[in-house]
Amino acid sequence: MLRLKVNGTERVIDTELDASTPLLWVLRDELGLRGTKFGCGGGFCGACTVHINGEPARACQLRAVDLAGVDITTIEGLAAQGGTLHPLQQAWIDHDVPQCGYCQAGQLMSAAALLKKKTKPSDADIDSAMAGNLCRCGTYQRIRAAIHAAASKMGGKRS
Repeated sequence: MLRLKVNGTERVIDTELDASTPLLWVLRDELGLRGTKFGCGGGFCGACTVHINGEPARACQLRAVDLAGVDITTIEGLAAQGGTLHPLQQAWIDHDVPQCGYCQAGQLMSAAALLKKKTKPSDADIDSAMAGNLCRCGTYQRIRAAIHAAASKMGGKRS
């Protein structure tokens, strides 16, 4: 049995897991949280980005059994209680960021981690923080614009 704190709630996984099972598959297959995507499986594309104790991490590279006692936040946990969108999620909509949308959950999670650290990021800050998230559709300019818009809307407040 494995206990994980996911999106503020303790979740129990009763299924016997192989010790090498990545967090990604526990989130998707055992907990039904399918917003975190499988991209490359090697931690290079960023589609599976989640927060571990507030820091962005690749769920495909983390063994689930090593994560008992840490705070795990997925894209499903980014919105406020009651379903109010996070300012980044609204900015993504307002700036028509997604095309195919596959990478967007990971993009949003990396952007949210950035805005927790830097409330008014520069273009260079954004480019650096988002460098590990690949977008096959090439919406990088819209992503940057959406991050700036969300930062402005948040008024320097940390989310």
